[in-house]
Amino acid sequence: MSGETEIRPFRFPGEIFQAPRSWAEKAYPTLTYFHEADKGGHFAAWEEPEVFATEIRGAFKSPR
Repeated sequence: MSGETEIRPFRFPGEIFQAPRSWAEKAYPTLTYFHEADKGGHFAAWEEPEVFATEIRGAFKSPR
């Protein structure tokens, strides 16, 4: 990727602000992953640790 930063956001349905994927794609041309979890909110790591861990793993899984 020579100097570019990959962006891999995920969001939770209980977040206060829900940025649409189209906004993320426009703001971050190197977007490589975008996912909405089934449950969780602003404090997802505390509220839904298993879901949060799954999202982290998915975001950083190497594409093969």
